[in-house]
Amino acid sequence: MTRLIDTVAWVLVENGRILGARSRGRELFYIPGGKREPGESDVQTLAREVREELAVTLDPESAVHVGTYTAQADGHPEGTLVRMACYTARHEGEPRASGEIEEIAWLAFADRHRTAPVDHAVFDDLAGAGRLR
Repeated sequence: MTRLIDTVAWVLVENGRILGARSRGRELFYIPGGKREPGESDVQTLAREVREELAVTLDPESAVHVGTYTAQADGHPEGTLVRMACYTARHEGEPRASGEIEEIAWLAFADRHRTAPVDHAVFDDLAGAGRLR
């Protein structure tokens, strides 16, 4: 039986690199974001998760959907999929590790192998568009 984990993620690309976050006790980086709470929209979830994980404030009016990706969920039994709706959005503040996040890093395409499986397609799309180096 397939199980689906529904998430949203904030795609922040600067100077040919994408911002990645690594949770405490985890090995792989992921594109910052997370699961929605009951009644939340994608943008509400995105703003809350980014505030909790990176201590920055997103401008909800500037959020733009850039794609939705599905893959095997890292660290979950086979058949558990994660669906990740990705958005860009303007922000205030400097991203820093906060809450459950142990480390943040600016990742190039060559770092793709250091990320969760669902992130691979995002890296591929960004590299194909010339946005990742």
